[in-house]
Amino acid sequence: MQRRAFLHSLAAVGALGCLPAARALAASPMANSVENAVSVEQLPKLEGDLTLYLGTGEGGLYENVLAAIEKRNPKLNLKIRRGVTSALANTIVAEAKAGVRRADLFWAVDSGAVGQVADAGLARALPANLTGQLMPGFQYPQWAPVTGRIRTLPYYTGRFTADQIPDSIMALPDSNLSVGWAPAYAAFQSFLTAMRLLEGDKATADWLRGVNRRAKTYAGELGVVMGVERGEVDVGLANHYYTLRLKSGKPDAKVDLAFTKNDAGCLVNAGGVVALSQGDLPINFIRYLLSREVQSYLATEAFEIPLVSGVKPPEGLVPLSSVSPPKVDLTQLADLRPTLNLMRSVGVL
Repeated sequence: MQRRAFLHSLAAVGALGCLPAARALAASPMANSVENAVSVEQLPKLEGDLTLYLGTGEGGLYENVLAAIEKRNPKLNLKIRRGVTSALANTIVAEAKAGVRRADLFWAVDSGAVGQVADAGLARALPANLTGQLMPGFQYPQWAPVTGRIRTLPYYTGRFTADQIPDSIMALPDSNLSVGWAPAYAAFQSFLTAMRLLEGDKATADWLRGVNRRAKTYAGELGVVMGVERGEVDVGLANHYYTLRLKSGKPDAKVDLAFTKNDAGCLVNAGGVVALSQGDLPINFIRYLLSREVQSYLATEAFEIPLVSGVKPPEGLVPLSSVSPPKVDLTQLADLRPTLNLMRSVGVL
């Protein structure tokens, strides 16, 4: 959906986002138990001053969401500070230590950054009628996952079929497949942190050494997927949406997705939002991010996974229920220092 159309549809009564206007649910969004995404028509108007620290990314699609929310709520004075997600998390912690709280909300593209802020004791508790909208496994008391992303193995269909790709990430070094990766990319580092938690430091270091022998490094994970599609490497390590975005513009692209099972290779991570100040305004703003219309827009345009019930997943992605991700508390991905130290010791950073 084009930005102008999305802005217009969010501002209009009964039409926000890229899907047809949804009918209002019978249950109130303020009820004690909410099972489905609610429409913005049911949400309270946003009025007053609000400062949001926004982790940049996703090609401006998050900016479109914010602009649409502002257009629908003309009495909202939204101030946005943009930056790299990890840097903003450090800033929030540093400001708190200095006795200053400038941000009311932090919307991060990585759950590790949210965990860093929560671990510092800066996140306020969220009401159950908000977290209850989220799918089981994504309900956290102090932050709200907004959209999810699956770690995948995009592979070159010009040489391989899905059954020729290992279903264990730990088997990749022994597969003789050439690999595309982006070790400096935040999503890769979160994935590797999950591997450390699940497999231990030694096994992770051995895995890095093994993959590094046949790896081609790219600046980012879109580059990884494009390299796979060109046949430069056999398989890549990337979040699912890069492949879906490429295939949406090039349906005959020679790349498809393979999934591992019960390991870090199919980690379901999430970007999320945390409220840092008191009052109803920050909480009600989060309700907009979890609304049916915003969730549908991000699923359709960003190919991210909606994490509230009743919203269709992105086209071209297998059902989340068919994936076997490991059980990892996403906030445990906050401390990247041991991961970065390990990567440097192995020589991949």
